[in-house]
Amino acid sequence: MTDQTSSSLELLWGTGGRPSRGPKRGLDLDRIVGTAVALADAEGLDAVSMRRVSAELGVGTMSLYRYVPGKNELLDLMLDRVRGEELPDGPVEPPAHWREAVEALARGHLSLYRAHPWLLKVNEARSLLGPNTLRSFDLCLAGLTGPHGMGLSDPETVSAIVTVQSFVAGIARMELQTTEAAKETGVSDDEFWRAQTPYLERAMASGDYPVVAGLADDTFTREIDQFAFGLERILDGFEVLVSRAAAGA
Repeated sequence: MTDQTSSSLELLWGTGGRPSRGPKRGLDLDRIVGTAVALADAEGLDAVSMRRVSAELGVGTMSLYRYVPGKNELLDLMLDRVRGEELPDGPVEPPAHWREAVEALARGHLSLYRAHPWLLKVNEARSLLGPNTLRSFDLCLAGLTGPHGMGLSDPETVSAIVTVQSFVAGIARMELQTTEAAKETGVSDDEFWRAQTPYLERAMASGDYPVVAGLADDTFTREIDQFAFGLERILDGFEVLVSRAAAGA
């Protein structure tokens, strides 16, 4: 285990030491992490640095190092912090059906990505399991198991969660990239596609792309909620898996 991983885990689980005295009254780890999250929300993850966070807090940069060893550890704390937003304030009533649990999982993750787009820039292949992250995972499992659960094996249940989370990340990334493209180029989606129209019309008339040319006129103009459409198909697919598991049992 690396020194950074060890430091992050100690901070996440409250086992690390705390400064005997702070450089400024009211400065603590929670405030530091909250400031970093707010900065990432407003300006993106690249804006977050120990120097910038200290400036936002009105303290010297070295003051932050009394609480957090560096930016990598700060990012670990930020990730666990925002995942806590998915957690309910009080006791949770178990869903009446696993489909409700899966839909709640998907919509909760999408809301999280929309609130914190910078999450999509983070490599979460080896995310640390802090208290909020672990609690969120526990609630996901609770909704998919038990008397109203899917009836799958534990590895299958975890795979179902990964499938939903991967789908949601894809939808959120598409939304973010669409927004970023318009912002960075100053060209709207309508303007972007209008510029291609003459070329596409000639291509369709050439006969070289018969399947594309045969698509209905409203294929790309009809409004479809891609998230809702994809989620419904995933739920339907899970329904087949659940039915097979029940038949096997």
